[in-house]
Parts: sequence; structure tokens; C-alpha cells
Amino acid sequence: MVKCPVCLVSCGSGKDGFERLASHFDATALVSDQWHISWLNRNIGKERMNLSTLGKALQEYYDHDDIIEWIERRFIERFYDKSVHPFVLAMQHPTRGVLLGYVIEHRHFLRQWVRSCATIAARTEMDDVIKYEIENISVEFTGADGRPAHYELLLRMGESYGLKRSSILSYSPLPATREAILFWDRICREESWVSAMCSMHSLELIASRELRNKGAKMHYFNPALLEGNELTEEARAFLREGYEADVSHSTEALELVSKYSYVEEEDNILSCFLASINKFDYYLNARLERGMEFES
Repeated sequence: MVKCPVCLVSCGSGKDGFERLASHFDATALVSDQWHISWLNRNIGKERMNLSTLGKALQEYYDHDDIIEWIERRFIERFYDKSVHPFVLAMQHPTRGVLLGYVIEHRHFLRQWVRSCATIAARTEMDDVIKYEIENISVEFTGADGRPAHYELLLRMGESYGLKRSSILSYSPLPATREAILFWDRICREESWVSAMCSMHSLELIASRELRNKGAKMHYFNPALLEGNELTEEARAFLREGYEADVSHSTEALELVSKYSYVEEEDNILSCFLASINKFDYYLNARLERGMEFES
């Protein structure tokens, strides 16, 4: 099943599906839908094409020999290639405002992350997937092996920059964060569990050190920040958890997605992934928007 990589409307399967997807994009362009136009301009090209040519271009964009390699390549293109994402640029030497924006908006993301992992575990019959998701919930929300949960480390980072925990917990998410959370909740409940797993865990690639060896222009944050005194100890502790994690962790979920990709048509898995990183892009911008509230 081919679905729109922006709004996930169903367009059918195979060649006919991509031709209908081209018609869908053409219809959205006629009403000047900025989200669909932006996606086409970024991923297919800015020149207007006839429907037949556009359908072929879309089909070629989805074409792949290895699903993991394709996902990593598309992720790098979106966040780390010609135009590195503004939040990644800000994290090379983050200000107090950037880090507080990170804390406030990411708290909502992590709470949804746990719900998403639990939903995937509840919907699959695969023991290795259930085990993987339970381990993720423990690491993110309750702590594991005597180490604080990522959620707790995030709150400590916020406190170290002058916000009381009660204040951090009082913030509602910004619209882009709220929209992304609702999207991820919907995709985990309504799409296949393997599409949901790909949509959620592909987002972990943002902090994968391995992407530097695959074409990414820089790390998620400047590794030198883990040394010295540019950041608080609590901030270094939070960032270090992701940076020092086993590199294989960021691909373990994608290996499971590849293993069980037969559960769902791969075109649908890829559409869900593309729609997910689209929401993730705007959610990362929400961190910067929130951070502006704390900039002098």
C-alpha cells in the first residue's frame, strides 16, 4: 500500500498507487497546501512535472534494495545533509535557552515514547519485539541496571539551568509538539505494529554516532561538550547517556523492522517512516521556539 508521506492518505498499491499519489500531490498543489508542496520540493524537485513523470519519480524515490540503508539515507538527507537541521546546529554549542527548550518539549516526547513502545509491544506477537520495547520503556522512564531513567536525567538537566521541577512539569507542549505527539499516538494505534516500530525507533538515528560514517555532516551535538565546563554536569550526564550507548542500539530496532517487514507492504512502512520524520522535523523546531522564551 502506497500512502502519502505527508498525511498518510491511502493511494493504492504498486505502479497505480504511485500514479494516484502523484495525483494527490497535484491536487494539494492546486490548493497551495504548504506541507505537501514543501515535501515535494525537498525530496523530489522544485520543477513542476506532469502526472506520469511525477508518479515515476515518486516510485524511484521509494525504490530500495535494503530497507535499513534506505531509511538511514533518507534520514541523513532530512537532518544532516545539504541543510543541517537548525536544532542540530544549535546543539553544537547550546545556550541555556536551547537546553531549556529541549527539556520542556522533550519531556512530552518521552512520555509519548513510552506509550508508543507499550502499544507496539501490546500489538505484536513477536517475543523479541516485546522484549526490545520493554527494555526501552525501562531505560527511558524507570531506569535500568541501577542507572537513572533518561526522563529523570532530562529533568535534572532542566533544574541545573535554573528551572524548578514543578515549573518544568507545568508546561503544556507547543502546537508542533502536540501535533507530533498525536500523530505518533495515532500511527501506533492504527498502522501495523511494524510500521509503528519503524516510525518511532527510526527517530533514534538523530543521535547515532554511526551516521557520521554514512554521510552526516556532524554529530547530534559537539562531542567536546562532554568534557570541560561549557555545560553543567547534569547536562553532560543527560547527553552522555545517548552518546555512549552501544552504537548497535540505534540499528537494533531497524533490524527487527527489516526482519518482520513481511508483516506489512514495505511501501506503507516507508510512507509511515517519512511522515514520522516530517513531524519530528517540526517538533525539533518547537524545542528552539520554546528556547527563545529563555534567551536574554
